[in-house]
Amino acid sequence: MQPDNKKIGVIGLGYVGLPLALLFTQSGHHVTGIDTDANKINQLQKGNSHIPDISGAAITHALSEGLLTVTTDYDVAATLDIIIICVPTPLSNNKEPDLRFIKQVSEALAPRMQNHQLIILESSTYPGTTRDVILPILEKSGLNIGKDVHLGYSPERIDPGNQSIEVKDIPKVISGITDDCLRHVSHFYRSIFTQVVPASSVEVAELSKLLENSYRFINISFINEMAMLCDKLNINLWEAIASAGTKPYGFTPFYPGPGIGGHCIPVDPLYLYWIGQKHGFHHQFLSLAQHTNNYLPAYITQQVKSRIEKKKNIKDANLLLCGIAYKKDSNDVRSSPALSLMKNFLQLGANVVYHDPHVPEVTIDEQTHPSIPLSHNWLEDVDIVILLTDHSTLPMQKIMDHASLIYDTRNQTEGFQGSAEVLVLGGGSA
Repeated sequence: MQPDNKKIGVIGLGYVGLPLALLFTQSGHHVTGIDTDANKINQLQKGNSHIPDISGAAITHALSEGLLTVTTDYDVAATLDIIIICVPTPLSNNKEPDLRFIKQVSEALAPRMQNHQLIILESSTYPGTTRDVILPILEKSGLNIGKDVHLGYSPERIDPGNQSIEVKDIPKVISGITDDCLRHVSHFYRSIFTQVVPASSVEVAELSKLLENSYRFINISFINEMAMLCDKLNINLWEAIASAGTKPYGFTPFYPGPGIGGHCIPVDPLYLYWIGQKHGFHHQFLSLAQHTNNYLPAYITQQVKSRIEKKKNIKDANLLLCGIAYKKDSNDVRSSPALSLMKNFLQLGANVVYHDPHVPEVTIDEQTHPSIPLSHNWLEDVDIVILLTDHSTLPMQKIMDHASLIYDTRNQTEGFQGSAEVLVLGGGSA
């Protein structure tokens, strides 16, 4: 199906919205990106990208070709054919769903809606959000949702930092409030994505995203608990995973790490847990996984502290953290366990510095910490190097040659030889 050259709006130009906007321009659509962050819009207009996966050249090209416009003005929504909502869905301080951004967008769209528009929510959320939260707000427009205007849900599946698959080749789950809504959603996404997967209801599509991330949340938490056990048993979990992974069926490998970060995996399962509680159901697996994930930074802190204090007081120690982003080759620090670890070590009185090629600075307890260069002097002067994020650009051999002690949370040192003493999370000797 050839694209219809529709005018598309993408609301929220973050890690999901910006890649989608550029993907739509590549299919011949004109895209208007809307974001309330004036600084972000200003930088995008200059061709500056805030996402490592997206080059400034790609933004500049789309702008110069007239295929991309970015603005903070919602009035442009009245001129669009299709509107995609990609705003954050964080947790409140009480660890409950915070839908204020979705509600704000819906309230802003309602008075500007026009006949024949298609509105699609892509933000991760609990089952019932599209029908019970967005639909009533949009109905304030006086238009009939399902006849005059069409509404659907399609969960985002973008994996920041993953260059192994193009966004258009990620199967696209879609749904609509009515059958006619689904037909319109399908017509649009089939012009963009290689494979479209229709769901029978918006609730099924909403649940599918929470299911995907809850599956990862539980399994990563489980394997991290296994890492702590293997440290007690003096067994190398990484080797055991490799052995188990040779089974051609029934086993999917997950790997230890410093904890689960980002906007999706630590958040989405709690949306599912919350909606379960609303219906009188206690999700024990999610509760246990959350407990393990919350405990892991404290466990690593104690492991490092115990090792350091074999030689000196932790208050006299110099620590270098490698990687502060929550995942490989990303600059996203949202819910990063590295931040929790850095805060823990600072509170213990240690001298802490960090290196991350993608994160120039972080703020902890109102104090800004810059990323340091990974020089020979820094590596040789610190008491321990703690590997937290497996960025592909980290010079592992250099670290092995110049550090005296390494605590490796991701088994990055495997296959490298050097003078450093290496302790691995789940390696049986940490």
